[in-house]
Amino acid sequence: MTPKQAYYERVAKTLIKNMERRQMEAYYCADRATAVQKVLELMPHGSSVAWGGSVTLTESGLMDALDPGLYNIIDRAAAKTKEEQRELYGKICGCDFFLMSTNAMTLDGELVNIDGRGNRVAFLCYGPENVIVLTGLNKVTPDLESAIQRVQNVAAPPNTIRLNCDTPCSVTGRCGDCYGPDSICSSIVITRRSHFPNRIKVVLVGEELGF
Repeated sequence: MTPKQAYYERVAKTLIKNMERRQMEAYYCADRATAVQKVLELMPHGSSVAWGGSVTLTESGLMDALDPGLYNIIDRAAAKTKEEQRELYGKICGCDFFLMSTNAMTLDGELVNIDGRGNRVAFLCYGPENVIVLTGLNKVTPDLESAIQRVQNVAAPPNTIRLNCDTPCSVTGRCGDCYGPDSICSSIVITRRSHFPNRIKVVLVGEELGF
């Protein structure tokens, strides 16, 4: 075990303990393959499953592992019109499992997410029966202030490039506190606890994943 792997393991123990008192169920997996298997174990076959946009979900291999023969997949990208999109979002709101990552998390166990349209954080807050957050431990920060700074200056710039957004951070790599039409920082949501015990399940991965 390398020093970094040992560090991630110890950080995970702290996070699991702190998330438990926040009524969130957390698990530690040393690598992405084990983490993907853990997520699949948490979802009984036949469950309805949807997800929010996430580089982490793709990089981990979870999206490739979702078998439509075993799960009722609700893919928001399948909508071709606004009416179909509204209908799909209604189904996502009532799904069994909503998959996502987090933009940052504090060592004290809080999740911090910033969204453009807000659909991802909306389903984190309310709707789906269960939310599974798959995240690399590279997203851990000491406190809320540093978590927000991480999202704005570490996660957002590459995401705006990925999404072809015309924002200051996509050019400079630093948050410009912009209000333009392409801004992906409309809503800041801090999840300090899960109102419904263990509705939010966090799978911590001892690897760097996502932005």
